[in-house]
Amino acid sequence: MLEMDVVIVGGGAAGLAAAMMLGRSRRQVTLLDAGEPRNAPSAHLHGFPSRDGADPAELVKIGKEEARAYGAEIREVRVSGLEHADGGGFAVHLDDGGALTARAVVVATGLRDELPEIPGLRERWGHDVLHCPYCHGYEARDTALAVIGGDNRPFTLHQAQLVRQWSDDVVFFPHHITLTDDERHRLVARGVRIVEGEVARVVAEDDAVSAVELADGRIVPRAAVFVGPRFVPQDELLTSLGCAADDNGWVRVDPSGQTSVPGVWAAGNVSDSPAQLVNAAAAGSKAAIALNHHLLADDIDRAVAKHDAS
Repeated sequence: MLEMDVVIVGGGAAGLAAAMMLGRSRRQVTLLDAGEPRNAPSAHLHGFPSRDGADPAELVKIGKEEARAYGAEIREVRVSGLEHADGGGFAVHLDDGGALTARAVVVATGLRDELPEIPGLRERWGHDVLHCPYCHGYEARDTALAVIGGDNRPFTLHQAQLVRQWSDDVVFFPHHITLTDDERHRLVARGVRIVEGEVARVVAEDDAVSAVELADGRIVPRAAVFVGPRFVPQDELLTSLGCAADDNGWVRVDPSGQTSVPGVWAAGNVSDSPAQLVNAAAAGSKAAIALNHHLLADDIDRAVAKHDAS
């Protein structure tokens, strides 16, 4: 097994930013990417200076080229396991049977969005079934919008109020959520129309959302749908190492992304569900700098020991 300074798991914005920063710091870096980005269904990204409106796949392509230019190795492979290595550092096991060892690790594996089991949602996800108005609200502005209640109740209720900022025509379908009198009052006061009843499906025609259909057969025409997924961090590599979690079950990190396990950082959506691309990239860069300082301290200790032994 080849020892690297750093292995980065995950090739999204966070992982790529970390790889570039560590490459620029002249560290031996290998980035491992399974090629399954969270934003793969989306045709455009927004809110990222100089890349607004770009294809997310293009950002990844350019990011990999930039990281390689600074000496980072990038491999398209899935990581199957992560553990402490004999003698220190970490062993990173790959699906192809190979393995790497590294002095430190950045885990940037993101999260997965678990949508309500409503026909039509998954099929249009990332196109005109959306969750983040900061990412896609401007493109859906001034159209007939729907917000469908999901399992993440607080997120859904906030979303119904927030989406109203982009359109005067917003319908909230509570679906399986029972509203309190105060919640209902605040939505109505904000100008959000409430349509009760179980949602049966999201209707699409000509490759676009056209309506929301309820179980009793009612059809409510809509041009786009917002829904609150349940955010599930893909943190199995971190938890297998014993990284401590907070009260909500998310791996706990300090401001630089360092976990409770020395030498292990987490960056991006794997530890921060609201992080957008620009935030994830910043987190990757911040983690890389802190990690480099961690390695620097070890470099100094090694140099002193070698000097004293000579």
